[in-house]
Amino acid sequence: MKAVAAFSVRSKVLASIAAAALAITLGVLDYVTGRELAISAFYLLPTCLAAWVAGRLASLAIGALCTAAWLISDLLNGAVYHHPLIPVWNAIMLFAFFFVVVWLLTAFRESHDFLEQTVERRTAALRAEMEERRRLEHAKLQAERLAVVGSLAAKVAHEIRNPLGSISLNLDLLGEELNTLADSSARSPEQCRTLLREMRSQILRITQVLQEYLQFARMPKPQRAAVSITNLLEEKLNFMQPLLAEKDVELEKAFDPDLPPVEADPEQLWEALLNLIRNAVDAMPHGGNLGVSANRSDSKALIRISDTGLGMTKEQARNLFVPFFTTKRDGTGLGLAHTLQIINEHGGKIDYTTAPGKGSTFTIELPLAAGA
Repeated sequence: MKAVAAFSVRSKVLASIAAAALAITLGVLDYVTGRELAISAFYLLPTCLAAWVAGRLASLAIGALCTAAWLISDLLNGAVYHHPLIPVWNAIMLFAFFFVVVWLLTAFRESHDFLEQTVERRTAALRAEMEERRRLEHAKLQAERLAVVGSLAAKVAHEIRNPLGSISLNLDLLGEELNTLADSSARSPEQCRTLLREMRSQILRITQVLQEYLQFARMPKPQRAAVSITNLLEEKLNFMQPLLAEKDVELEKAFDPDLPPVEADPEQLWEALLNLIRNAVDAMPHGGNLGVSANRSDSKALIRISDTGLGMTKEQARNLFVPFFTTKRDGTGLGLAHTLQIINEHGGKIDYTTAPGKGSTFTIELPLAAGA
């Protein structure tokens, strides 16, 4: 904006100088040619140039200069009039003509600029509306896809959870039988116990995955209340300090103390933020900087979570919120999909920027509470 303003001022100054030089040149030419060439009409050129580029005041000054140039050249040429005030009257009439031309031309230019700005504003508003519609359509398709996936996940989880419970119970019984046989035969069942522990750990892993599927498929309705994002983050991040220190991750916080509250379910909101924070920490296997900030932007609250980790490729970024897509060896691919689901339920938006080898930044936008 400053560069544009400086360019505009420079253009006005140059146009005024050029118009003044042209007016003086016309005056000299008018004097040299005497009355043989009628060039008075050409005094409109510098006046119109200044009116279109430099504005009303500058063009009136150029008009006065043109009038003076004409009057001086006329007097020096020895024109004879019946009354000595006639050339003065002619100069006044010429300036009045210039004044009318300047007024009309600058008024037209102002109208032109106003219409141009109006068109630009409406074009920008239309472009923003089209972008918002595309975002809403994409969110709708994503929500429908998530609903289908969630329903399928719930059915699969329900069908698998009961057999898993039975298998887990039978493993416990088998462990007791092994202990009994070991006591009676005085033989060590350590190898069998190792196998049993491995089987239990795998069953626990499957149970956790099923739990995530059910949580994703049956997300409860948000219990909204006025939530201070600053207080929520301060409280929760304090509990994460040991984990961050263990991972050699340095936390950088930047919270607006005057940030108004948002209407949200605090548990669900923290769950969404925790998913992003965990992903950020996982993206920095050798340590790094984790940035968490919260501030206001008009009627929205902006929460940013950034890392200095591995970043994402275009392929990874494109499938970021697709259910079951994951780059982790033991991931389910539902964390970010669930985060998106929570943010959408709260009427917010989530966006991100990333670069391979430079890290990623996620930005959550949530509406502030009414009256904030």
